[in-house]
Formats: sequence, structure tokens, C-alpha cells
Amino acid sequence: MNFKIKKPLDVFIISLLAIGVPLFLFPINLFPGEIVSLINETEHITEAPLSLSYFIGLGYETEDMASIKDFYLTARGYALAGCLLLGIPFLISYRVSVKNKITSKS
Repeated sequence: MNFKIKKPLDVFIISLLAIGVPLFLFPINLFPGEIVSLINETEHITEAPLSLSYFIGLGYETEDMASIKDFYLTARGYALAGCLLLGIPFLISYRVSVKNKITSKS
């Protein structure tokens, strides 16, 4: 099967979806984050890897979240999410753009 996509924007969107959909649908604990739990009316902050699926309400049970007040990504977590969701699709689409320019000159 010889399937070629010539437009870099199409490649960017397809690769963004190919990377983003599994990260948002499956509980893959990959991104550095912090969990704020409420124990005996005091807040405890714990560093833990988080999944992007937690932010849309998938991948955890409501019973598990009983003592959890909040959870969020750290700066490193946001940087990793940005690199995976935007950086890799950008590099793939840039490669397609460069290949198109090289083949059009030949």
C-alpha cells in the first residue's frame, strides 16, 4: 500500500490525532504532576505521574478521588505534553514539507 499525504497541515493534524487520542483516552501515567489530597483537614501535596485522561474524567474511579482535592501538571508536565502533542507532529509535518520542496525541485 502506497499511501502518501502531500500537505504538511494534513500530516500535522493526523499525527496530532494519532498521538493525542491515546494520551487522552487511556490512563497512561506519563506526565509529571502533583496531587493535592485532604487528610484530616490538612492539605498534602504529592508528586506523581499523571495521565491526560484524568483531566477529561477518564481513567479513574470516583471512589479513588474521595480524599483528592485537586491534581495538576507541573511545568515539566506541561512541557512534556507540549512536546508530545505539538512538537512531534510539527517535526513530522516539517519533514514532509522539506521532502515536498526537494522533490519539486528535481
